[in-house]
Amino acid sequence: MPGRGSRFLNPPDCIDPPTSCPGSNTLLEITNLSKRYGSVVALDGATFTVRPGRLVGFLGPNGAGKTTTMRCVFGLARPDRGSITWQGRPIDRIHRLRFGYMPEQRGLYPRMKVADQLSYFAQQHGLPSPEAKAATARWLDGLGLADRAGAKLEALSHGNQQRVQLGAALVHDPELLVLDEPFSGLDPLGIETMTSILRERAAAGVGVVFSSHQLDLVEDVCEDVVIINRGRIVAAGAIDDLRAASSRRHLEVEVSGNGNAWLDGREDLSVAERRGDFARLLVPADVDLAAVLAAASAAGPVTRFVFQPPALSEIFMEVVRS
Repeated sequence: MPGRGSRFLNPPDCIDPPTSCPGSNTLLEITNLSKRYGSVVALDGATFTVRPGRLVGFLGPNGAGKTTTMRCVFGLARPDRGSITWQGRPIDRIHRLRFGYMPEQRGLYPRMKVADQLSYFAQQHGLPSPEAKAATARWLDGLGLADRAGAKLEALSHGNQQRVQLGAALVHDPELLVLDEPFSGLDPLGIETMTSILRERAAAGVGVVFSSHQLDLVEDVCEDVVIINRGRIVAAGAIDDLRAASSRRHLEVEVSGNGNAWLDGREDLSVAERRGDFARLLVPADVDLAAVLAAASAAGPVTRFVFQPPALSEIFMEVVRS
Protein backbone atom coordinates (compact mmCIF):
# COMPACT_ATOMS: atom_id res chain seq x y z
CA MET A 1 0.00 0.00 0.00
CA PRO A 2 2.35 2.76 -1.15
CA GLY A 3 1.61 6.17 0.26
CA ARG A 4 2.68 9.78 0.05
CA GLY A 5 6.02 8.85 1.63
CA SER A 6 6.94 6.49 -1.24
CA ARG A 7 9.25 9.10 -2.79
CA PHE A 8 11.81 8.23 -0.07
CA LEU A 9 12.75 4.78 -1.37
CA ASN A 10 16.51 5.15 -1.10
CA PRO A 11 17.41 6.45 2.37
CA PRO A 12 21.07 7.35 2.98
CA ASP A 13 23.41 4.87 4.62
CA CYS A 14 24.62 7.41 7.17
CA ILE A 15 23.51 6.58 10.72
CA ASP A 16 24.42 8.90 13.54
CA PRO A 17 21.47 9.59 15.87
CA PRO A 18 20.69 11.58 17.89
CA THR A 19 22.10 14.31 15.62
CA SER A 20 21.25 14.53 11.94
CA CYS A 21 23.53 13.28 9.18
CA PRO A 22 24.59 16.08 6.85
CA GLY A 23 22.48 15.93 3.72
CA SER A 24 20.25 13.15 5.06
CA ASN A 25 16.48 13.04 4.60
CA THR A 26 15.62 13.62 8.26
CA LEU A 27 11.88 13.40 8.80
CA LEU A 28 11.22 13.98 12.49
CA GLU A 29 13.75 15.85 14.59
CA ILE A 30 13.37 16.29 18.34
CA THR A 31 15.85 18.71 19.87
CA ASN A 32 16.49 19.46 23.55
CA LEU A 33 12.91 18.65 24.55
CA SER A 34 12.14 19.35 28.20
CA LYS A 35 8.89 19.04 30.14
CA ARG A 36 7.96 19.25 33.82
CA TYR A 37 4.74 18.35 35.58
CA GLY A 38 5.15 20.25 38.84
CA SER A 39 8.19 18.77 40.56
CA VAL A 40 8.29 15.77 38.21
CA VAL A 41 10.76 15.99 35.33
CA ALA A 42 9.19 14.11 32.41
CA LEU A 43 11.70 15.17 29.74
CA ASP A 44 15.18 16.58 30.29
CA GLY A 45 16.79 17.71 27.03
CA ALA A 46 15.70 14.73 24.90
CA THR A 47 17.19 14.81 21.40
CA PHE A 48 16.89 12.30 18.54
CA THR A 49 15.91 11.97 14.88
CA VAL A 50 13.79 9.69 12.72
CA ARG A 51 14.70 9.10 9.10
CA PRO A 52 12.81 7.50 6.22
CA GLY A 53 13.07 3.80 5.66
CA ARG A 54 14.13 3.06 9.26
CA LEU A 55 11.98 1.44 11.93
CA VAL A 56 12.79 3.10 15.26
CA GLY A 57 12.18 1.38 18.58
CA PHE A 58 11.59 3.95 21.33
CA LEU A 59 12.54 2.22 24.58
CA GLY A 60 12.65 3.06 28.25
CA PRO A 61 11.41 2.01 31.69
CA ASN A 62 7.91 2.96 32.80
CA GLY A 63 7.76 6.70 33.41
CA ALA A 64 10.92 7.39 31.41
CA GLY A 65 9.29 9.97 29.11
CA LYS A 66 8.21 7.96 26.05
CA THR A 67 4.51 8.82 26.12
CA THR A 68 5.20 12.46 26.99
CA THR A 69 7.49 12.73 23.96
CA MET A 70 4.81 11.23 21.71
CA ARG A 71 2.17 13.56 23.10
CA CYS A 72 4.43 16.55 22.43
CA VAL A 73 4.77 15.49 18.77
CA PHE A 74 1.00 15.65 18.43
CA GLY A 75 0.48 18.83 20.40
CA LEU A 76 -1.27 16.98 23.24
CA ALA A 77 1.42 18.21 25.64
CA ARG A 78 3.36 21.45 25.35
CA PRO A 79 7.11 21.20 26.03
CA ASP A 80 8.68 23.76 28.34
CA ARG A 81 11.73 23.98 26.10
CA GLY A 82 13.07 22.54 22.88
CA SER A 83 11.75 22.01 19.38
CA ILE A 84 10.11 19.37 17.21
CA THR A 85 10.39 19.70 13.44
CA TRP A 86 9.15 17.75 10.45
CA GLN A 87 11.48 17.83 7.43
CA GLY A 88 13.19 20.84 8.98
CA ARG A 89 10.01 22.86 9.64
CA PRO A 90 8.12 23.48 12.89
CA ILE A 91 5.15 21.11 13.22
CA ASP A 92 1.72 22.66 12.88
CA ARG A 93 -1.85 21.40 12.56
CA ILE A 94 -1.48 20.73 8.82
CA HIS A 95 1.50 18.49 9.49
CA ARG A 96 -0.35 16.61 12.22
CA LEU A 97 -3.19 15.80 9.84
CA ARG A 98 -0.58 13.81 7.88
CA PHE A 99 0.60 11.92 10.98
CA GLY A 100 -0.81 8.75 12.50
CA TYR A 101 -0.89 8.19 16.27
CA MET A 102 -1.72 5.02 18.16
CA PRO A 103 -1.93 5.76 21.90
CA GLU A 104 -1.45 3.00 24.44
CA GLN A 105 -4.88 3.71 25.89
CA ARG A 106 -7.85 3.06 23.60
CA GLY A 107 -8.88 6.17 21.65
CA LEU A 108 -11.86 4.54 19.93
CA TYR A 109 -15.64 4.39 20.41
CA PRO A 110 -16.72 1.05 21.93
CA ARG A 111 -20.26 1.01 20.48
CA MET A 112 -19.45 2.35 17.03
CA LYS A 113 -19.11 -0.07 14.11
CA VAL A 114 -15.53 -0.74 13.08
CA ALA A 115 -15.86 0.42 9.44
CA ASP A 116 -17.80 3.56 10.42
CA GLN A 117 -15.14 4.33 12.98
CA LEU A 118 -12.20 4.12 10.57
CA SER A 119 -14.05 6.10 7.94
CA TYR A 120 -14.81 8.79 10.51
CA PHE A 121 -11.14 9.08 11.53
CA ALA A 122 -10.05 9.21 7.89
CA GLN A 123 -12.42 12.10 7.27
CA GLN A 124 -11.12 13.87 10.38
CA HIS A 125 -7.71 13.79 8.69
CA GLY A 126 -9.09 15.40 5.54
CA LEU A 127 -10.14 12.52 3.26
CA PRO A 128 -13.44 13.00 1.40
CA SER A 129 -16.10 10.46 2.32
CA PRO A 130 -15.72 8.20 -0.76
CA GLU A 131 -11.94 8.05 -0.33
CA ALA A 132 -12.33 7.45 3.41
CA LYS A 133 -14.64 4.49 2.79
CA ALA A 134 -12.30 3.02 0.16
CA ALA A 135 -9.29 3.39 2.47
CA THR A 136 -11.26 1.81 5.30
CA ALA A 137 -12.12 -1.23 3.21
CA ARG A 138 -8.50 -1.57 2.06
CA TRP A 139 -7.03 -1.40 5.55
CA LEU A 140 -9.63 -3.67 7.14
CA ASP A 141 -8.74 -6.25 4.53
CA GLY A 142 -5.00 -5.76 5.12
CA LEU A 143 -5.50 -6.11 8.88
CA GLY A 144 -7.57 -9.27 8.51
CA LEU A 145 -10.72 -7.55 9.79
CA ALA A 146 -12.86 -7.37 6.64
CA ASP A 147 -15.38 -9.79 8.14
CA ARG A 148 -15.71 -7.60 11.26
CA ALA A 149 -16.42 -4.33 9.43
CA GLY A 150 -20.01 -4.19 10.70
CA ALA A 151 -19.20 -5.27 14.25
CA LYS A 152 -19.11 -2.91 17.18
CA LEU A 153 -15.65 -2.40 18.64
CA GLU A 154 -16.70 -3.70 22.07
CA ALA A 155 -17.63 -7.05 20.50
CA LEU A 156 -14.06 -7.66 19.31
CA SER A 157 -11.27 -9.42 21.17
CA HIS A 158 -8.50 -7.35 22.73
CA GLY A 159 -6.14 -8.28 19.90
CA ASN A 160 -8.62 -7.30 17.19
CA GLN A 161 -9.33 -4.02 18.98
CA GLN A 162 -5.58 -3.40 18.82
CA ARG A 163 -5.68 -4.00 15.05
CA VAL A 164 -8.55 -1.52 14.69
CA GLN A 165 -6.53 1.00 16.69
CA LEU A 166 -3.68 0.54 14.22
CA GLY A 167 -6.14 0.91 11.35
CA ALA A 168 -7.25 4.26 12.76
CA ALA A 169 -3.61 5.42 12.70
CA LEU A 170 -3.10 4.16 9.12
CA VAL A 171 -6.35 4.83 7.34
CA HIS A 172 -5.45 8.34 6.12
CA ASP A 173 -2.10 7.17 4.67
CA PRO A 174 0.16 9.07 7.12
CA GLU A 175 3.73 10.18 6.50
CA LEU A 176 4.66 9.54 10.15
CA LEU A 177 3.48 6.72 12.40
CA VAL A 178 3.95 7.05 16.16
CA LEU A 179 2.74 3.98 18.05
CA ASP A 180 2.66 3.52 21.82
CA GLU A 181 2.96 -0.20 22.70
CA PRO A 182 1.34 -1.43 19.45
CA PHE A 183 2.15 -5.11 20.12
CA SER A 184 0.50 -5.19 23.53
CA GLY A 185 -1.97 -8.07 23.82
CA LEU A 186 -1.37 -9.46 20.32
CA ASP A 187 -1.02 -13.18 19.66
CA PRO A 188 1.82 -14.43 17.40
CA LEU A 189 -0.34 -14.06 14.27
CA GLY A 190 -1.26 -10.52 15.26
CA ILE A 191 2.39 -9.70 15.90
CA GLU A 192 3.30 -11.06 12.46
CA THR A 193 0.59 -8.95 10.80
CA MET A 194 1.60 -5.82 12.72
CA THR A 195 5.29 -6.36 11.96
CA SER A 196 4.64 -6.87 8.24
CA ILE A 197 2.63 -3.66 8.01
CA LEU A 198 5.20 -1.57 9.87
CA ARG A 199 8.02 -2.88 7.70
CA GLU A 200 6.05 -2.16 4.54
CA ARG A 201 5.27 1.38 5.69
CA ALA A 202 8.91 2.06 6.54
CA ALA A 203 10.00 0.64 3.17
CA ALA A 204 7.62 3.14 1.54
CA GLY A 205 9.46 5.99 3.27
CA VAL A 206 7.08 6.57 6.16
CA GLY A 207 8.68 7.53 9.47
CA VAL A 208 7.84 4.78 11.97
CA VAL A 209 8.46 5.10 15.71
CA PHE A 210 7.03 2.70 18.27
CA SER A 211 7.54 2.01 21.94
CA SER A 212 7.64 -1.49 23.37
CA HIS A 213 8.80 -3.42 26.41
CA GLN A 214 9.30 -6.51 24.23
CA LEU A 215 12.98 -5.95 23.56
CA ASP A 216 13.58 -9.20 21.68
CA LEU A 217 10.81 -8.18 19.29
CA VAL A 218 12.29 -4.70 18.87
CA GLU A 219 15.69 -6.22 18.10
CA ASP A 220 14.10 -8.40 15.43
CA VAL A 221 11.93 -5.69 13.83
CA CYS A 222 13.88 -2.42 14.13
CA GLU A 223 17.05 -1.06 12.59
CA ASP A 224 17.40 1.85 15.02
CA VAL A 225 16.60 2.36 18.69
CA VAL A 226 16.33 5.33 21.01
CA ILE A 227 16.59 4.56 24.73
CA ILE A 228 15.27 7.13 27.18
CA ASN A 229 15.66 7.09 30.96
CA ARG A 230 14.45 9.73 33.40
CA GLY A 231 13.66 12.04 30.52
CA ARG A 232 17.12 11.88 28.93
CA ILE A 233 18.26 9.98 25.85
CA VAL A 234 20.91 7.56 27.12
CA ALA A 235 21.56 5.68 23.86
CA ALA A 236 20.53 6.08 20.23
CA GLY A 237 21.58 4.65 16.91
CA ALA A 238 21.58 1.56 14.77
CA ILE A 239 21.11 -1.57 16.89
CA ASP A 240 24.12 -3.28 15.32
CA ASP A 241 26.29 -0.24 16.04
CA LEU A 242 25.19 -0.08 19.68
CA ARG A 243 25.89 -3.79 20.15
CA ALA A 244 29.30 -3.46 18.51
CA ALA A 245 30.19 -0.44 20.68
CA SER A 246 29.37 -2.23 23.94
CA SER A 247 32.31 -2.80 26.29
CA ARG A 248 31.10 -6.33 26.98
CA ARG A 249 30.72 -9.53 24.97
CA HIS A 250 29.13 -12.94 25.34
CA LEU A 251 31.40 -15.93 25.22
CA GLU A 252 29.71 -19.32 24.92
CA VAL A 253 31.97 -22.25 25.75
CA GLU A 254 31.28 -25.96 25.93
CA VAL A 255 33.96 -28.39 27.10
CA SER A 256 32.82 -31.97 26.58
CA GLY A 257 32.67 -34.06 29.76
CA ASN A 258 34.07 -31.34 32.01
CA GLY A 259 30.90 -30.12 33.72
CA ASN A 260 32.37 -26.60 33.69
CA ALA A 261 34.98 -27.54 36.28
CA TRP A 262 37.50 -25.55 34.24
CA LEU A 263 35.74 -22.36 35.39
CA ASP A 264 36.32 -23.03 39.08
CA GLY A 265 38.44 -20.29 40.57
CA ARG A 266 38.31 -18.15 37.42
CA GLU A 267 37.30 -14.82 39.03
CA ASP A 268 38.21 -13.00 35.81
CA LEU A 269 35.28 -14.63 33.97
CA SER A 270 31.71 -13.68 34.88
CA VAL A 271 29.33 -16.60 34.41
CA ALA A 272 25.88 -15.59 33.13
CA GLU A 273 24.63 -19.14 32.59
CA ARG A 274 25.99 -22.55 33.54
CA ARG A 275 24.35 -25.78 32.36
CA GLY A 276 26.09 -29.15 32.15
CA ASP A 277 29.17 -28.70 29.99
CA PHE A 278 27.86 -25.39 28.58
CA ALA A 279 28.65 -21.95 29.98
CA ARG A 280 27.74 -18.46 28.78
CA LEU A 281 30.19 -15.87 30.06
CA LEU A 282 30.15 -12.08 30.17
CA VAL A 283 33.62 -10.82 29.32
CA PRO A 284 35.29 -7.52 28.34
CA ALA A 285 35.35 -6.81 24.62
CA ASP A 286 39.16 -6.93 24.71
CA VAL A 287 39.38 -10.25 26.54
CA ASP A 288 42.32 -12.48 25.63
CA LEU A 289 40.38 -15.11 23.68
CA ALA A 290 43.46 -17.20 22.96
CA ALA A 291 44.16 -17.54 26.69
CA VAL A 292 40.56 -18.50 27.49
CA LEU A 293 40.51 -21.04 24.67
CA ALA A 294 43.79 -22.51 25.85
CA ALA A 295 42.43 -22.92 29.40
CA ALA A 296 39.24 -24.56 28.11
CA SER A 297 41.16 -26.84 25.73
CA ALA A 298 43.42 -28.00 28.55
CA ALA A 299 40.31 -29.27 30.35
CA GLY A 300 38.93 -31.30 27.44
CA PRO A 301 37.55 -31.19 23.88
CA VAL A 302 36.02 -27.76 23.16
CA THR A 303 32.82 -28.34 21.18
CA ARG A 304 31.56 -24.76 21.26
CA PHE A 305 33.40 -21.43 21.41
CA VAL A 306 31.28 -18.44 20.28
CA PHE A 307 32.17 -14.79 20.88
CA GLN A 308 29.46 -12.19 20.14
CA PRO A 309 28.07 -8.78 21.19
CA PRO A 310 25.37 -8.57 23.88
CA ALA A 311 21.67 -8.59 23.05
CA LEU A 312 19.64 -5.37 22.92
CA SER A 313 17.98 -6.30 26.23
CA GLU A 314 21.38 -6.37 27.94
CA ILE A 315 22.44 -3.05 26.40
CA PHE A 316 19.14 -1.61 27.62
CA MET A 317 19.78 -2.79 31.19
CA GLU A 318 23.35 -1.50 31.07
CA VAL A 319 22.46 2.05 29.98
CA VAL A 320 19.41 2.54 32.19
CA ARG A 321 21.30 1.34 35.29
CA SER A 322 24.40 3.45 34.70
